Amino acid sequence: MSLYPSLEDMKVDQMVQAQASFNQQAHQAITASQTDPASYGSLYPSLSEWMGLDLNSTDIANYYSQGPVPPQSGAVVARQSGTVAPISSSSPGVQRAEIKQGVRQLILCKGQDNKMGVRLQDISKGVFVSFVGENTPAAQGGLRFGDQILQINNENVAGWNKKKAMNAIKKSDPQKILLAVRDRPFERTITLQKDSSGYVGFVYQRGKITAIGKDSSAARNGLLIDHAMLEINGQNVVGIPDKKIGEIIRAVGQTVTVTVMPNVMYDHMMKHINSSMVKKEMDHSIPEI
Repeated sequence: MSLYPSLEDMKVDQMVQAQASFNQQAHQAITASQTDPASYGSLYPSLSEWMGLDLNSTDIANYYSQGPVPPQSGAVVARQSGTVAPISSSSPGVQRAEIKQGVRQLILCKGQDNKMGVRLQDISKGVFVSFVGENTPAAQGGLRFGDQILQINNENVAGWNKKKAMNAIKKSDPQKILLAVRDRPFERTITLQKDSSGYVGFVYQRGKITAIGKDSSAARNGLLIDHAMLEINGQNVVGIPDKKIGEIIRAVGQTVTVTVMPNVMYDHMMKHINSSMVKKEMDHSIPEI
């Protein structure tokens, strides 16, 4: 079973494969396009207006020319990433926002102020990252809002409260703090596609989603209200004013990947964090791929 970053990617891929399956002439045009990409044009007569998206047939052609041509049998084209993404493949935000399964190990140190630059919160007997400071060892080491800390210096932290976890970090060797981390278990990422007007179809206030537009990409892909936006294309937007978030969304291009968390969980994570500190000191850098 193939996976797609967004419903639009799935529908476009199915449309392409249907043409390849039932139209031998179309299949020959795709094969010929390896030397002449312009020959794709006749295969996508309505993509520019399909589902409100401003899709470029040349971009679709370029995507499929990177790998095997869609076979006539209708089998889905496999990609190295395990997903099929005729629209989203060119968006680095999909990769930046990915929540990886499994556990990773980080070796961090403390800065000149003898701090690592992180705040923790305990939830349901687990310990989670609720703040990462800008230009701190925690940010440079790849910690992100919502990450779960499993071990600190090889000690299991299950059942610890935030005070005990923070004390363990404070008492650690400044040159070596060993963490076992699981990527953001309370979060999910949803990839959306802008329509021809540049909208993805949701309304937000103070960083929280309050309404979903009918027949929009947000509606099609299952974005929900009562969720807080944490990242846009992998960039942390916690504490960023709504106007600035809008600017980020407008600047990212056709594909917008939104990372969200239920409001109830977000409010619990943030209840002891000073709002001015979040606005001024939270790490809002764009992650490297």
